[in-house]
Amino acid sequence: MRLLHTMLRVGDLQRSIQFYTEVLGMQLLRTSENTEYKYSLAFVGYGSNPDHAEIELTYNHGVSSYEPGTAFGHIALGVPDAYAACAKIKAAGGNVTREAGPVKGGSTVIAFVTDPDGYKIELIQRAEHAGGTGL
Repeated sequence: MRLLHTMLRVGDLQRSIQFYTEVLGMQLLRTSENTEYKYSLAFVGYGSNPDHAEIELTYNHGVSSYEPGTAFGHIALGVPDAYAACAKIKAAGGNVTREAGPVKGGSTVIAFVTDPDGYKIELIQRAEHAGGTGL
């Protein structure tokens, strides 16, 4: 088994595509439209299956917002430099909700960003991810 994608319900598909591609540096991999069942999909990521996991952005026609709930935590991205990634995200209009710095009780450098629908994205500084995320 392997992780293929994570699905997020979004209130504005174009706004979400813009965030994930322009702010987080992902690629728009493919889109599909289902007019009969009134939903649109966009897949984004730093590469496509089977080599990389993807994020499926699902827009249900006519639904402009969702409550993420208390069960969902976050999506984590490895970055070579969390401080530089935060600066780049802010410059692109992204919302950094926890500045880069050591995790409480440890030395790993992390930061948090919130997407336009309120989903949390953790940035984890990891040298082996240098050049891998576009951040």
